[in-house]
Amino acid sequence: QPHLVESGGGLVQAGGSLRLSCEASGRTSFDSEATGWFRQAPGKEREFVAYISWSGGSTYYADFAKDRFTISRDNARNMVYLQMSNLIVDDTAIYYCTAGDTGTTVVAGHGSWGRGTQVTVSS
Repeated sequence: QPHLVESGGGLVQAGGSLRLSCEASGRTSFDSEATGWFRQAPGKEREFVAYISWSGGSTYYADFAKDRFTISRDNARNMVYLQMSNLIVDDTAIYYCTAGDTGTTVVAGHGSWGRGTQVTVSS
């Protein structure tokens, strides 16, 4: 069963950094899929964070992620990453990896999902 598995979350102080990873297991078409990250904070709806095209040549970020977060991928390893820096308390959330046929599918939140990894930023 193809699935996405996130890792790398944890507790970090404000101003710190974390690198999230997402492994696409069993997804034979991963290297042709668009991928991205969303997050969901307590009591809030899931929101888009970042997108990367199948080739890695195109990326797109939510305004809050620009200049602080960087999405990347390694198709040879079936991996997607989210490097987060200058973290703030409001970045506390469960972060989800997603993948889909097109960028539109991914950004709209209509792709496949992992189970998420918790990121907690303390003040």
